[in-house]
Amino acid sequence: MPTATSNARPTLAAAPREVVGKKVAMLRRAGKLPAVVYGNGVASSAVTIDAHDFELLRRKAGPNALVDLSVDGKKSDPVLIHDVQVHPVTHRPLHVDLFLVRMTEELTVDVPLVAVGESSAIANDGGTLLHAIESVRIKALPDHLPQSIEYSIVTLVDFDTAIHVRDLTIPSDVTLLTDLDEIVAKVQAPRVEVEEPTAAEVEAAEGEAAEGEEQAEGETAEDGSSEGGSES
Repeated sequence: MPTATSNARPTLAAAPREVVGKKVAMLRRAGKLPAVVYGNGVASSAVTIDAHDFELLRRKAGPNALVDLSVDGKKSDPVLIHDVQVHPVTHRPLHVDLFLVRMTEELTVDVPLVAVGESSAIANDGGTLLHAIESVRIKALPDHLPQSIEYSIVTLVDFDTAIHVRDLTIPSDVTLLTDLDEIVAKVQAPRVEVEEPTAAEVEAAEGEAAEGEEQAEGETAEDGSSEGGSES
């Protein structure tokens, strides 16, 4: 099972894998999860990890958490869980990409945004919170990557106010790459329900329109008769 090391990083064990292609299905049936380990300047290698251990790890570790990976019992190396392919129905992992990192080289990743607090425009005016973007792109050293960035929606007091990227609180050891003018969130006003006319109202309106047309035709006919009489 994944454990924590002295530097608080979780660990994961892997084994070399020779099975590839469609045959990996039998690995999954045996509780093994196929994965690939790769990195800049490093040849990629196919491995398997315990599916149950990986699920436990995903529940505890964030999207940008560093993991110490040991392959075949050898010295562990820090990796990022770069991509996870999941089953479209069961949502169970099918394949994992593990990116080998160098602790002295900065990484560029997307960090999820988390809204906290309460907006009076939502609580009192019935508005709906709109997330214009779900994450921001940042650059930082591997052990300085934030798991998420929180922002308060207390400032959203009406439907015109918006929170922009420039309003976010970014750690000093992190470089923000997303455009500062991008909108993060705002509150949408409630929709005004337009009542559909009833069948009786539609019928009455059509009747009034028909009466109006008949009256107009009668007036036109009378005008035509009087004009003809004056000429004779």
